[in-house]
Amino acid sequence: MNYRLVLFDFDGTLADSFPFFLQVFNELAAEHGFKAIDPATVPSLRHHTARQMMKHVGMPFWKLPIVAKSFIARMRASVSSIQRFDGVDDLLKHLVANGATLAIVTSNSLDNVHAILGPDNMRLVSHFECGMSIFGKPARIQRVLRQTRIPREAAIYIGDQLTDLEAAHKVGIPFGAVSWGYGTLESMRTHGADHEFESMSELKNFAGEPLPANHSDRRE
Repeated sequence: MNYRLVLFDFDGTLADSFPFFLQVFNELAAEHGFKAIDPATVPSLRHHTARQMMKHVGMPFWKLPIVAKSFIARMRASVSSIQRFDGVDDLLKHLVANGATLAIVTSNSLDNVHAILGPDNMRLVSHFECGMSIFGKPARIQRVLRQTRIPREAAIYIGDQLTDLEAAHKVGIPFGAVSWGYGTLESMRTHGADHEFESMSELKNFAGEPLPANHSDRRE
């Protein structure tokens, strides 16, 4: 494999939690005093950055940790209703069988990750960095790089949102954008995603094939 370290976001990348997020978003808005969203606007909001989304609903930055804590607690109470995306189990096994070290870097809690991922998949992942702000991922990615001693050029972060892309590029590693999560491929392409994946099988095939040093499948 070209990438020896594969870091994953969790929500919207491995866990199919976007429907749950939409279900509870307006409850959180009422509880914490920011604007609810009209379901009809969701497709356009998927193109927003996190900062743009917060501005759209009138959420100040100081409220973000409080709102995130409430969301994680609601997910914990309903975790049995949230599933892994089809193909996640095979993907993680395939990566490890091909010699990759796996890590999860997510703002969600470790207990939610454990409950949704399941014990067999948890054993495949070597490093967990959980519970930080959505804007705190660069430092956690750096920590995984230090712990594994794997060089940046041999690492990739896979995610579904612009904050994931920004974190990867701030640290200096490539970013792989998936189509099945919170954000859109179009928005991540515009901001310079290094690779794009429209299906779990496409990601699995990519992970199993070495890439030439100068290869990029970024779509213009």
